[in-house]
Amino acid sequence: MTHPATPPVATVLLTGFEPFADEPVNPSGDVLPLVAQDWDRPERLVTAVLPVEYAGSRTALEALLAEHRPDVVVALGLALGRDAVTPETTAVNEQSARIPDNAGDQPQGEPVVPGAAATEPSSLPLAAVHAALRAAGVPEAPSHDAGRFVCNHVFFLLQHAHGRLDDPSAARTGFVHVPSYDVVSRPELARAVRVVLDAALDTEERGGPAAAAPGTPDPQPSARHLPAPGADAAPPLP
Repeated sequence: MTHPATPPVATVLLTGFEPFADEPVNPSGDVLPLVAQDWDRPERLVTAVLPVEYAGSRTALEALLAEHRPDVVVALGLALGRDAVTPETTAVNEQSARIPDNAGDQPQGEPVVPGAAATEPSSLPLAAVHAALRAAGVPEAPSHDAGRFVCNHVFFLLQHAHGRLDDPSAARTGFVHVPSYDVVSRPELARAVRVVLDAALDTEERGGPAAAAPGTPDPQPSARHLPAPGADAAPPLP
């Protein structure tokens, strides 16, 4: 007797960053174990803390995408001075550092990916993400500037990889800046991140600025795998 094949389980990659700029804790990385501890969805959740380094974050991200081939990727970063959770709409193909990264690198005006587009949009369902955050009572606001530090670097690498898919509408990737623990407590931030992930997984809307028409069928998880990316009053930092 032939049994039907078991549908593949979707994989969610959630990343944050290590501390930087003399900050003892980076909430974007510190909150990941709490999100993982409470994960009760059928999708497989992979979490990873990235180095606050231009070169190191690229190496780490490429390895994660190659190993896990995720269907959904949400990258988190710390935006000091912000008072809300701020999903980013647009990644910029530029890296310009106001301060050195944790490896001492401080590029100025260099492209993230030479020859690539100037900008790449988020492919998260941003309208649904904002609505879900508001419904959960989480302070939220849109952001159209992810800075030019390592946060934007990782964001652009993600969206560049997304744009190279045969069907870019089939995967969901994006970046969310989070405030410090002075604004949102660790448990509250973990709840906010879960709300973002639930919205990314459960809504059919596609992309940030351009959502798909209602009723667009959800593709099979096997069609959504991301390839490895290959060759602010004060801008936010991770």
